[in-house]
Amino acid sequence: MIRLLITGAAGFIGSHTSLLLLEKGYEIIAIDSYINSSPKTYKKIIEILNSKGQNFANKLKIVKGDLRNIETIKKIFNEAYLDKKPIEGVIHFAGLKAVGESVENPIRYWDYNFISAFNLVSTMREFKCKYLVFSSSATIYGVENKGLLKENSKINPSNPYGNTKDAIEIFLKDVFQSNKNKLQIANLRYFNPVGAHPSGLIGEDPKGIPNNIFPIITRVSVGKIGNLNVFGNDWPTRDGTGIRDYIHVMDLAEGHIKTLEVLMKNETEIINLNLGTGIGTSVLELIETFKLVNKVNIPYKFVPRREGDIAEIIADNSYAKKLLNWIPTKNINDMCKDGFNWQLKNPEGFG
Repeated sequence: MIRLLITGAAGFIGSHTSLLLLEKGYEIIAIDSYINSSPKTYKKIIEILNSKGQNFANKLKIVKGDLRNIETIKKIFNEAYLDKKPIEGVIHFAGLKAVGESVENPIRYWDYNFISAFNLVSTMREFKCKYLVFSSSATIYGVENKGLLKENSKINPSNPYGNTKDAIEIFLKDVFQSNKNKLQIANLRYFNPVGAHPSGLIGEDPKGIPNNIFPIITRVSVGKIGNLNVFGNDWPTRDGTGIRDYIHVMDLAEGHIKTLEVLMKNETEIINLNLGTGIGTSVLELIETFKLVNKVNIPYKFVPRREGDIAEIIADNSYAKKLLNWIPTKNINDMCKDGFNWQLKNPEGFG
């Protein structure tokens, strides 16, 4: 089985994908700076593997590091090469992801997101590492797009976070075109990942005040936060609140592995893929579903819209389904149930 580097491996999506990779027998090197995650995530991953009787010995190597320091990345690749187990593929999750924060501090976002990607790809080329799955975002699509978003929908981000993701995709395309026989790339454009591992041992645990709606809802549900702020009730949607395409993190993790396997089997290419369910859920619908499924109350209040937000964003995931033979298996009820289970079992997150 090939050896992979997983960046941002202790984060929400990175940890769930790392778990699935280890379950499937992959050997991974996990790097994270822990700026918005916890090293305790790995202990939980190992606990899950142990509960299934799986032998993870020599399958997981953990590194603390910042991708903005290119020497850190080169050291990882060089040590793997000297160990005669070179890194053959990378899944790149690391980066900052809060839309509102990016509007307030764009320099920080360009620093963390773009510089990290630049250093990573430069090192991959140096060490002849061939496969890259990049964690992009549906925020790169323009606000003027209507209906289900296809991969060829207009690209026109409305905030600095989306701009950094778009810029990295452009950079990767340029690198691919100059290096077609040596690099295979997939840009995975996520919609709204939520939920948690069914065990409740790993889940979303942002440091500080969460920026995304779902971890706020789970914290409100157990009284850690007083109420949920709903940003706008005057959007041009069916109930006036924003509509998003929520996808279970386990379906998303499976999508990464299937993408990697497609890259390894096919001729050199660069592909863009939407990973979502194709189903839009409004903020109010999400709140009501969470309340019903988990039998809890979610107090909320309407507040003004946030700069950089848009009314509706839903995936056309038909290309991903066809290319990857991948279908999301979990619905919004599953997402709410698993997310609540994680919060109940981890009231302080990873502590």
